[in-house]
Amino acid sequence: MDLKDYIATIPDFPKKGILFRDITPIIHNGDAFKEAVRKLAAFAKQVGATIIAGPESRGFIFGCPVSTELNIGFVPVRKPGKLPRKVISQEYSLEYGTNTLCIHEDAIKPGDKVLIIDDLLATGGTAKATADLVEKAGAEVVGLAFVIELVDLKGRELLKKYNVVSLTEFEGE
Repeated sequence: MDLKDYIATIPDFPKKGILFRDITPIIHNGDAFKEAVRKLAAFAKQVGATIIAGPESRGFIFGCPVSTELNIGFVPVRKPGKLPRKVISQEYSLEYGTNTLCIHEDAIKPGDKVLIIDDLLATGGTAKATADLVEKAGAEVVGLAFVIELVDLKGRELLKKYNVVSLTEFEGE
């Protein structure tokens, strides 16, 4: 099954000149969704993941079924103010400003082998900040997995010290 057949391209969204890659057709189709989860779970097994982490919100969509498939835990990576208990956070730079990601302080422990799963690798900023957060918690990032990679945005370069896999590749923002 070619997962590219289940990714819609929306021109000029969210602004003119952007080609938005929409994963909702994958999750709408049971066979396509199952195939994406199967491939991500196979990578998680290959790298020996003991826990999955996923940035909100689309990392939840793909990370949770992988963690269920492997009978391991899932850690939601959230923006500030979204988690009810004590958190650790990681600030990172954007083109114009900064953003912050958080996890519960007790969500990831030293010795955990964490696979980070998200829908899209573009410039790599969110993925790198998530990896930094995992490492700040004392765990090992064993890999990063994406459904889509926008290769011309070169996000993989920011993640070169990690084992990175993407299920599909596209050109264009």
